[in-house]
Amino acid sequence: MNLDFDVVDLGSTDHPAVGDSVPDFTRPLVSAEYWEDTTLSSLYEEGPLLLVFHSMIGAFPATYLWQELQEREIPTKIDAVGLSIATPYAHAEFIRNRGLADHGVRFFADPANTVASKYNIEMDLDDMTGISEPRPATFVVDTAGTITHAWVGDTVPAFPDYDELEAAVNAVIETDE
Repeated sequence: MNLDFDVVDLGSTDHPAVGDSVPDFTRPLVSAEYWEDTTLSSLYEEGPLLLVFHSMIGAFPATYLWQELQEREIPTKIDAVGLSIATPYAHAEFIRNRGLADHGVRFFADPANTVASKYNIEMDLDDMTGISEPRPATFVVDTAGTITHAWVGDTVPAFPDYDELEAAVNAVIETDE
């Protein structure tokens, strides 16, 4: 297959795994209308959570990922929250343009990429020294803050097994009921 882009091998990483407590953090949580500093723990304490790390908003991988999640109606089943290095303004525009506000999707803005570093999933951005973004990754978290499903890409671009992710979301919802 002739791709119009390079697939970059990232190798393995020692990221949080199933059974681990999800690392907590505080960052601006962006909706279509506003943002405010919010802890991750305040979200999963209200119900199970899907945390999605991805490339900068507007890039092909992020757009494709959220389109697939919407088509499978995953954001209507669970609180789905994205995280990228984009600014709050870019996140709010993406939410509005992609119709994600209808599903309650929000994004953590982390321009310095410190959260990905905390999760050990940071990668250099296009070989620019000192500039990084998160690897593609998904974490399903229960109301106790325990990771029930973890996937981290080892290439860029990379996409989760959506059937497996959907099954993990359904399982954590059933357990929570």
